[in-house]
Amino acid sequence: MKIVAFGAGNIGRSLVGYLFSRAGYEVVFIDVVDEVVRALNERRKYRVVIKDVHSEVVWVENVRAVHARDLEKVSDEVASADIIATAVGVNNLPGVYEVLARGLIKRYNLGRGPIDILICENIRDASKLFREGLLKFLPGNYPFDSMVGLVETCIGKMVPLISEEQRREDILMVVAEAYDKIIVDAKAFKCGVPNVKGIIPKENIAAYVDQKLFVHNMGHAVTAYLGYITDPRMKYIWEAISNPHINEAVRRAMWESGEALIREYPDEFSRENMGEYIEDLIQRFNNRALGDTIYRVGRDLPRKLSRNDRLIGAILLDSKHSVPFLHTSLGVAAAILFRGKDEGGKLYPSDEIFVREIYPRGIDFILEKICGLDAEKEKNIINLIKEVYEAIIRDPEKWFFVMDRYE
Repeated sequence: MKIVAFGAGNIGRSLVGYLFSRAGYEVVFIDVVDEVVRALNERRKYRVVIKDVHSEVVWVENVRAVHARDLEKVSDEVASADIIATAVGVNNLPGVYEVLARGLIKRYNLGRGPIDILICENIRDASKLFREGLLKFLPGNYPFDSMVGLVETCIGKMVPLISEEQRREDILMVVAEAYDKIIVDAKAFKCGVPNVKGIIPKENIAAYVDQKLFVHNMGHAVTAYLGYITDPRMKYIWEAISNPHINEAVRRAMWESGEALIREYPDEFSRENMGEYIEDLIQRFNNRALGDTIYRVGRDLPRKLSRNDRLIGAILLDSKHSVPFLHTSLGVAAAILFRGKDEGGKLYPSDEIFVREIYPRGIDFILEKICGLDAEKEKNIINLIKEVYEAIIRDPEKWFFVMDRYE
């Protein structure tokens, strides 16, 4: 059995490759980084360092790689695969479609059966986006619906950045938390759910994608942003969530989304299982051994402040179900003030643009053009975020008073 995995990055190696190798699959990574491809082919294995209460090192074996630019070899691997996965990041998906389509055509011409593609990208409506991208490179007579299963997934694994020194020592090593599950759309498979420990099928995948985005990702981001405005020298997520004011604000923000999700998906979520999910996340954020940084979790403001992402998307869902969204708005206000830097003292490239070109244009511009909020129809959301933002600007050291002031 063979899985072809586009993307040998953190999630590709620590989760996709790890789970399928453990289940006995050969793992063939497709990647663009020369050094990574070379190292995978030389060693045929790599280390996953699991950081938890009891840390351990796991060797992932039976792996190799093909360079993404070698179109003929990649299409051959796709044609002979038993299952395919992508974990390249949503912005890199356009670079996958053409070569993947070539492989699907070759596969069909060879008389091989249907294939399932796990889309491990943590985006809403991933199958729709993926389908549109693939169809541009497939002939009109290709029987897409019978030959390709586009399987949306929910990826909850947290993988911190490693230092440049660690990267130089071992370019393939990846550090990750112990969580090792991929939630998948049970209804999307053409070839059946693979017998792989850690693959969890769900009938309503949209509910779990939204829960991941609006509770996990949102809560994680709010932790980072409040950590930064509390003390710009604060480095780690565990430091932030250990602060009682931040812990309380994050918990309340997560419950705002939690209440909205219970109303949106009453057959999936209850106060009991949502509470268990939130408490588990708080514990995972507090994982000191993992060493996840405020910089990593907070960076890329234009994306994380966009309309359909973790913060504004959560507020829109709250508003739809008449759930108050004060604490999520607090997270948005703090995000606008976030200036986290990497170990070399540099802003993330998109954050540099945000600070230099977007922030000087003012809060109204940010909320309308970056967050995508409608100045007329969503005036109540804009006004609350502005009020909270202005309160923080007046007294950033006392931001936590906002929670009481507006309730």
